[in-house]
Order: sequence, then structure tokens, then C-alpha cells
Amino acid sequence: MQKVFERYGVGIVVGSVVTVGLLYLMQAVISSDKNPLNEAPNVRPMDIVRLLDDIEPPKIDRNVKPPPPPEEFPPDIPEADLDLSSGEGWSTLDFEPQGPGKAEFGPGDYTSDGEYLPIVKVNPQYPRRALQRGIEGWVIVQFTVTETGSTEDPFVVDSDPPGIFDRAAINAALKFVYKPRVVDGKPIRVTGVKNRITFELEDEP
Repeated sequence: MQKVFERYGVGIVVGSVVTVGLLYLMQAVISSDKNPLNEAPNVRPMDIVRLLDDIEPPKIDRNVKPPPPPEEFPPDIPEADLDLSSGEGWSTLDFEPQGPGKAEFGPGDYTSDGEYLPIVKVNPQYPRRALQRGIEGWVIVQFTVTETGSTEDPFVVDSDPPGIFDRAAINAALKFVYKPRVVDGKPIRVTGVKNRITFELEDEP
């Protein structure tokens, strides 16, 4: 019996010590489990402030000049009674130049009938494009003189240079005033009346 105790006594003592140590260790582990793992730690939140660079408002230039007013076109030349010198059905009208350019009319109308006479002829407006480019020329217009002395249906017979002064000549022809032809005491229409209008630039002094 003594031999058995000597043989196994040391092992029993060591085993008992290990067992007791394990029991204390398990108790410590169980005690630590009482604190939930998912409990959020008591951490003070940190305020995060995003700093933005100062943005200056767009500067308004108060010294901006207003746009220039639109260019005004020369007003239409008012009609006026003009002195008339006539003879044998032909008439010559002299016009004072209007602006940097002027238009001259030929010696009356191209017809052999002298019963109708021009009373008022309006100086046409010089085309802006031709004025800027220094272009001169002439236009022959044909129209009808009505019973009242007005003109209608004007169109260009010939012009040089073509197309530059046509519209200005037609607009002027529509403002012409004639003494109508009278036959047997009644005014009648006259068709095929022609007039040459010359466009020339004035020489600068």
C-alpha cells in the first residue's frame, strides 16, 4: 500500500492543484461575461466642423458704360414744291444736295407729249452701302402718271451699277407729283413715262 501511495501520490497532489486552478480560472471567465460585449463604450462624440473657404460674391462693375443707342437712319426728305422751268414738254428740276450724296434728275421725261408736267420730284435717299463704298451711278425708272397726277407701278428699265440704286430710285419715283395730261377737259392716265436719276457723291471742301 505504501508503494502504491509513493507511486501515485505525487500525481494525485499535482492533479488536485491543477483542478483547483482550473476551477478558479473558469469562475473568473464567467464573471467577466457579465459585462455585455455589445455594450457601446462610453465615448464622447467628436464634433466635426467642415471649414469652407470664404467665397467672395461676384464683383459688379458699376462703371460699365451703357450700350450706344442704335444708329438713326436719316429721315425721309419731305416733299416740297420746286421751281419748274419747262419747254416743249421737257422740264429740268434742280435739287439742293441732302447729306454727303445727291441725286440729279435728267432733263424731264422721255416722251414727246408735253401736256403733262412734273410738279414735285423728291430727291431719293442715297443708299448707305453705296455711300460707304463711294459708289456712284444712275437709274432709269418707268412708271404711270395717273389722272390725279400721282405715279404708280414704277420699275427699273436700266441701271449702272445694276441693283445698287434701284430701290432708292423706285421709292423716289412713287413720290413724284405731276400735272396730269388733259384731253377734252378730262385728265387721263399716261403710261410709259421714264425718268433718269443720277447718284453722285459730293466733293469734300
